Amino acid sequence: MKDTNTKKKGQSSFPQRPVAQLLGSNANNVPNHQLLSGPIHAVSYSASPSSYILTGSADRCIRLYNPNTTTTTSNTAEPSSYITSSSSSPAASQKGAIPPSGRLIQSYTGHGYQVLSLSIASDNATFASSGGDRAVYLWDVTTAQTLRRFGASANGGHSGRVNYVTFGGVGDSLVISGGIDTSVRIWDVKAGNNNKPIQVLDDAKDAISSVVVTGEEIIAGSVDGRVRSYDLRMGRCVTDVFANSVTSLCLARDGESLLVGSLESKLRLMDRRDGTCLRVFGHEGWRNEEFRVQSCFGGGERFVVAGGEEESLEEYDDDDDDDDDDDGGGGGKVWAWDLVTGQLVAKIPVPGRASTRKTAGRGGGIYGAGSEERKKRTTVISSIAWKEDGYGNQFCVGGTSGVVTVYGE
Repeated sequence: MKDTNTKKKGQSSFPQRPVAQLLGSNANNVPNHQLLSGPIHAVSYSASPSSYILTGSADRCIRLYNPNTTTTTSNTAEPSSYITSSSSSPAASQKGAIPPSGRLIQSYTGHGYQVLSLSIASDNATFASSGGDRAVYLWDVTTAQTLRRFGASANGGHSGRVNYVTFGGVGDSLVISGGIDTSVRIWDVKAGNNNKPIQVLDDAKDAISSVVVTGEEIIAGSVDGRVRSYDLRMGRCVTDVFANSVTSLCLARDGESLLVGSLESKLRLMDRRDGTCLRVFGHEGWRNEEFRVQSCFGGGERFVVAGGEEESLEEYDDDDDDDDDDDGGGGGKVWAWDLVTGQLVAKIPVPGRASTRKTAGRGGGIYGAGSEERKKRTTVISSIAWKEDGYGNQFCVGGTSGVVTVYGE
């Protein structure tokens, strides 16, 4: 990876201002048949110029948004859209300020289970999705129709949920998927009605969590703590071993470095040539121990950015109108590190509400002995995408709140 940390003249710093929210199933103007709430599992920008954002959630729906808007839903007096305004918006950075809503362009329904992964073709004409259906869907962006449905147990498909999907090959002629059944499967988009995989890679001993493609190589991260790099042309597999389950992969633009996230609250920048660890990113306040939390490069590969997990105990309130935590979020945080130094450069609160659930006290029941009723608030920022594949001036995140927040300068 080239050193892109030096800030160029006129280049902005890390974008920390919430400029829009994509409300999805929580939007008031969404038709009733789409009002199914659920966490956001996948977000993706369209291919260059990355004007649109695609989201996939637990409500089985995929939504296409334009984050640009001239309508403000904030309770502050802001005359124009934060995302289009060249001047900074103090109101957007204040606690309690609500960013304006992005515009819902299209909804795609067809999944019978939650949507876990999305990948948009380089021509923006099609996209692929996967989830609990054990199949991979290929969609027409304009018509919102399913073009292909790759796999079913009887057709050489995955035998369980499909955690990840991405395009590959010349002209996005291939779709590569990774599932809980421990396999990576390669599908030929151009092969007419043949919906069987053209190749299956089944070396993993546990679920596949993430897949990236570069040239003739497929790189797969697995819950078994391995990152396997398959050179399809040479018929070779190189395995890197990690101490914990691998949950996230992000490849640098030059293909020489790989960002690896795992369930030990650490991100590692790996040199793909010799397997050495170039840098470790972490912080005492950042936690990723239970869920798949995605990470990526940003700011022209000057930053490493990730979501995270947070939990807190609060006193029970029937109205659920208690104040958010002191740093203004309620929807979790985004964490960013300097790529070269490894230092934390930003910890940004995400607007929104966390999901809540009752938790057992020390006495073994819902209530602890001698204590008032409590609830555990769990917030996960699990999905993240940066505009222009890490080189734009904007990024978006989603998680348990069911709302996608877009950040800009």
